[in-house]
Amino acid sequence: MAGIFHEYYTAVLAPAIAAVVAIGGALLWSRRERAWARLVLAVALAGTALWAWVLLGRSADFLPWLRWAVLVAGPAAAVVLLAVHRLGRAVLAAGTAAAVLAGLGGPVAYAVQTAVTPHVGAIPTAGPAVSGDDGFGPGAVLQPGTGGPPPGTAGSGEQVPGPAGAPGGGDATTVVPPGGGDGGPSGPGGLLGTGEVSDELAALLAEDGASYTWAAATVGSNDAAGYQLATGLPVMPVGGFNASDPSPTLEQFQQYVADGEIHWFIGGGLGTADDGDGSASAQIAAWVAEEFTARTVDGVTVYDLTRPVT
Repeated sequence: MAGIFHEYYTAVLAPAIAAVVAIGGALLWSRRERAWARLVLAVALAGTALWAWVLLGRSADFLPWLRWAVLVAGPAAAVVLLAVHRLGRAVLAAGTAAAVLAGLGGPVAYAVQTAVTPHVGAIPTAGPAVSGDDGFGPGAVLQPGTGGPPPGTAGSGEQVPGPAGAPGGGDATTVVPPGGGDGGPSGPGGLLGTGEVSDELAALLAEDGASYTWAAATVGSNDAAGYQLATGLPVMPVGGFNASDPSPTLEQFQQYVADGEIHWFIGGGLGTADDGDGSASAQIAAWVAEEFTARTVDGVTVYDLTRPVT
């Protein structure tokens, strides 16, 4: 599979797949007196155990005994299924337990591990990290403090953020390239993470924020989400998810500012300063840096859009 693969796209299929498996299993079990139904159940169970063994092997340090227990339980339960009409209750009970372990052992272990592990960002995945995980491929899990994929891991035409963390300071004529900077202590962390917003910065953005249509604007929707959650006020996501959408355009943004609808612009978002790509978000960031007064709050550069440079 080429380019960037988002695991959560497949995760949304899990409920429907589980329902189909449950319905199919129930129908086959109701026909267990027929040899073909027992055979299909046995093959399905053995195949499930084998595939679980393969998947669990990709995270070999996570409950290493479980994959072998599943591999043994699956064929054992399959044999019991084939001879279910000839066996006693004790053997059937043992076979049922083996079938449950083979079919649900891996998913339950992954579910528990996922529930007890803190996750951040926009691409949640289940289970532990897998071997060969680069942070943005199959099995990727964003742990706290990660802001996106390592440089160079995106597919052709994709934008990859720089180091996680907020930008350093700036002056009225420069803007820190979003995703760059020296990694200050506050602010969202790039393409996939929402990061952490300091109390001081949140208070500044919230001050008189209700008087504006947007208390602030920043490049990238995930960065905007972090500030919006911290302040409880609307924050404009310039450029959309990866800062490449012309929404708003430079002209539209300038009109919003002229109409007094936005108070602050937060530097250091996902996009970059005008580097020649001509994107609307880059143009907006460059225009703001040239026209408005900057200040630094907890390592984050913000621009007061009500105070143009004089």
